[in-house]
Amino acid sequence: MVAVRREIRFLLNDTEVRLADVAATDTLLNHFRLAQRLTGTKEGCAEGDCGACTVLVGRRAKGTMTYEPVNACIRLLASVDLCHVVTVEHLARGGTLAPVQQAMVSHHGSQCGFCTPGIVMSLHALWLARPDPTVEEVETALQGNLCRCTGYRPIIDAARNVSGDPATDPLMVEGPRIAALLDALDDDARVELGRGGSRAILPAEVDDLAEVLASEPDATVVAGMTDVGLWVTKAMRDISPAVFVGHLEELREVAVSDAGLTIGAGATYADAAPAMAQMFPHLAAYWNRIGGWQVRNMGTIGGNIANGSPIGDTPPVLIALGTTLTLRKGQERRVMPLEDFFLDYGKQDRQPGEFVESVHVARPAAGSLHAAYKISKRRDEDISALACGIAVMLEGDCVREARIAFGGMAATPRRAAQAEAALIGQVWSEAAVETAKTALTEDFAPISDWRAGAEYRMKVARNLLTRFWLESRGETSQLDRGAA
Repeated sequence: MVAVRREIRFLLNDTEVRLADVAATDTLLNHFRLAQRLTGTKEGCAEGDCGACTVLVGRRAKGTMTYEPVNACIRLLASVDLCHVVTVEHLARGGTLAPVQQAMVSHHGSQCGFCTPGIVMSLHALWLARPDPTVEEVETALQGNLCRCTGYRPIIDAARNVSGDPATDPLMVEGPRIAALLDALDDDARVELGRGGSRAILPAEVDDLAEVLASEPDATVVAGMTDVGLWVTKAMRDISPAVFVGHLEELREVAVSDAGLTIGAGATYADAAPAMAQMFPHLAAYWNRIGGWQVRNMGTIGGNIANGSPIGDTPPVLIALGTTLTLRKGQERRVMPLEDFFLDYGKQDRQPGEFVESVHVARPAAGSLHAAYKISKRRDEDISALACGIAVMLEGDCVREARIAFGGMAATPRRAAQAEAALIGQVWSEAAVETAKTALTEDFAPISDWRAGAEYRMKVARNLLTRFWLESRGETSQLDRGAA
């Protein structure tokens, strides 16, 4: 029988916090500002886009701590059980600014100051990981931080001119002590708590998760909160009972084998990024266009799949790679091709009480051609108007197999069966690609919405096939930076 605890426990800066009166929809940001009066952390967009609410959340890792910047506005309070949460107030010690804060002052990186605390938190995390970052690394770290008045040039200057050694930073020095304090709070129990009928449940481990969902089949499964968080802050939805899974380390595992990658459904984009980039180099640039740094530290691959959005970033590229999905209900598991999981808009092949447990991506065949494209109004940290994954396997000069998948072209992420058929058996040539482009009209009848028009979507989808053909021949001079 699993023990049950009726409170969450975490460290907030240098203070131990225990809370029993927590609703499923309580956000970390509101707890800071309203309950703790820590008002350095700001609320701008309340949807994880502007970065004004950025804080660091630390997790235990081999006897010390690892810290990641996250969006407190959509991070739900119950999810920080057994974590160390660090706000901007905790960086300056003894009246002395932290090195990143001092660099922002010295290089005039702040004007109105509203965005500055969030920027400082992102840059502090970057400094701890990369004390001598390139401009590209700084820009990537700041994808999720919006500054409307200062401009990024002085902020980038500050990031590249931070004095001091990260090893002497208090967060690094105190890491083993903080980890020991969290170890002492950890009782391996399931957590159940709530307020006013709104309930939050944190299973003790994956087997316990299966048991919880068997008894609560209609519960909202909450992983990274990059989507569910907006249900709360924007749609004011009731998500109770909410079953949180982001803390389950078994679901965060990324295993590399001769067969390919097996990714736990709770692995974040950041967790999976190194292995994905190594095995599938064509995904490296694409992966960095999924949200901002904070979102990639929170959002999960399993969640991006399970919510069934037709414009999710990962399904099209994973479908093109022949990905399979493992679903679990109680002790029973079933495996299916990822493309078969999506039945209709908002409807997936997932039974009550069943959850996505893992994702398996096979190693690419030798000599295969791959591409991943994302089309959006804004280059970084934006929702896709259209996403595309392509894999073509050649046998000599002929196409032996083709997998082309699109998001944003239909009610679900879907393969372009007719376009694939137009390529298979044909010589890999511009003429074959033109035939496949024509066949796209048989595969899709896209709609118009505020992201893009139907005519635009179809034209871009066709152009991406041309782009793929050109890139397969090495003609990339006009297509650098993965812009599309």
